[in-house]
Amino acid sequence: MVCICTPLTLKFKIMNTQENNKLIAEFMGLSIKEGVCYYTDEDDMFPMGIEVEEPYLPYDDSWDWLMPVVKKCREESNAEDSHWESVYYSLEGCDIDVTYQSVVDFIKWYNEQNY
Repeated sequence: MVCICTPLTLKFKIMNTQENNKLIAEFMGLSIKEGVCYYTDEDDMFPMGIEVEEPYLPYDDSWDWLMPVVKKCREESNAEDSHWESVYYSLEGCDIDVTYQSVVDFIKWYNEQNY
């Protein structure tokens, strides 16, 4: 099957990816201010020393950025989490797109459970 992307569907995919990357950043305790990533806490913001071009965060195409998120998903899960299993099994295929989507789904589920 071949997917033909029109400019409108491509724009939607890019916007959706940006929203998902921001969701992941928030899950990881990050925020972006003036093109610099910050860890956030209740009192202040601490710079990480990573400059990014807003709104670009490379969770969707960098294993270096995605794997710490996978680790946090595991730490936040419990034995009964079928959502964690989805992330776990997505790693077997070594496909970043599949793992990325599993992580996004886990975070959405996690946020529903905890907010």
